[in-house]
Amino acid sequence: MHQWDLSPFTVTPAASLLARCVSRDILSQEEIDSASSRLSPVFSNHLHEAEQRIRTRRRLDQLQLEMDLLKMEKKSADVTHSFYLSRRFQMLQMFCSHLQDLLKEQNSLRQRLMKPLGRTNLPVHAHLQRFVVDVVKMLLDFIETLEEKLTVVRCSPTAIDRLAQLNTSLTQLLAHVADVESLSNQVLQRREVHSSKQSDSSTG
Repeated sequence: MHQWDLSPFTVTPAASLLARCVSRDILSQEEIDSASSRLSPVFSNHLHEAEQRIRTRRRLDQLQLEMDLLKMEKKSADVTHSFYLSRRFQMLQMFCSHLQDLLKEQNSLRQRLMKPLGRTNLPVHAHLQRFVVDVVKMLLDFIETLEEKLTVVRCSPTAIDRLAQLNTSLTQLLAHVADVESLSNQVLQRREVHSSKQSDSSTG
């Protein structure tokens, strides 16, 4: 007979944990039964209070968010509210109608407004317009390259100074390395002398 035939009911991890708590007298069977019979899923007053605090905190966050939204809506009411938008739209319509009446009366003003400000054609022949565009592109590239060159020229004194500082630091580092090497040689020599003295005293 298989093992699962002997135990028709499977034990969940939660049930095994509760059984272990009951066996160690951490919880009693009556507390578990009373907790399972209540609608609240908590097992103690501390958990119930913590749950209440969490719910209260969520409610406060929700109210704070609603208050922020109301403040934002109040701040932008003159832009987004339909009442103010309708008033502005009416004023714009009145202005447009007044402008149309004015243009009907002033024929010369209407002709001046209808006339384009710039010329319709470039003052260059059609077969030369492509070269004008190429020259403009070359001019823009030249300006960009000139700015880069000027930046390099401005930064060159600082680069020379930094290179000199780097050479000075390298010289100081080499001097420190030489000092460390001499000190290490002295330590090794003293260690050899000390070890030779100890060997002579042990043989004597």
